[in-house]
Amino acid sequence: MIKTNEKITALELRVIDEAGANIGVLQTADALQMARDKGMDLIEISPNAKPPVAKIMSFDKYRYQEEKKLKKQRAGQKTQELKGVRISGRAAEHDLQVKAKKVNEFLNEGHIVEIQLTMRGREKANREWARQKLLDFLKMISPEHKVLLEPKYGMRGFNMQVIKK
Repeated sequence: MIKTNEKITALELRVIDEAGANIGVLQTADALQMARDKGMDLIEISPNAKPPVAKIMSFDKYRYQEEKKLKKQRAGQKTQELKGVRISGRAAEHDLQVKAKKVNEFLNEGHIVEIQLTMRGREKANREWARQKLLDFLKMISPEHKVLLEPKYGMRGFNMQVIKK
């Protein structure tokens, strides 16, 4: 929580004026009076510093600047989404290449990609064949990737997750 005006408990403060110039170390009462004379607030910027740092400025302006900083930080962060691609053991070579191209796009965008190899009917009895198909598909993926979740057999086939290195 940000302390302002009378809520500041430190005895001495390093004071910065509204222009950003360092005024120096003052008693809290003197700094508060200086802020009031200018029609502004005294805001504790860095409470952990020795002595704590306070700035003379409008609290509304300070709050606006802080919100702007947070928005900019959030906009700069990349979110990793889980993208999914389904392939079949019976799929033709070109179909697999199209799916591999899509996986490459997802990886280049920084997403985690879940690859599902679906199996039907009697295919479920031949797990090694399906596992080999999945590993062959992984060789088609061009960017360097790291396997997050090893191929795991489930109800409908194999699932695995990859991410760009």
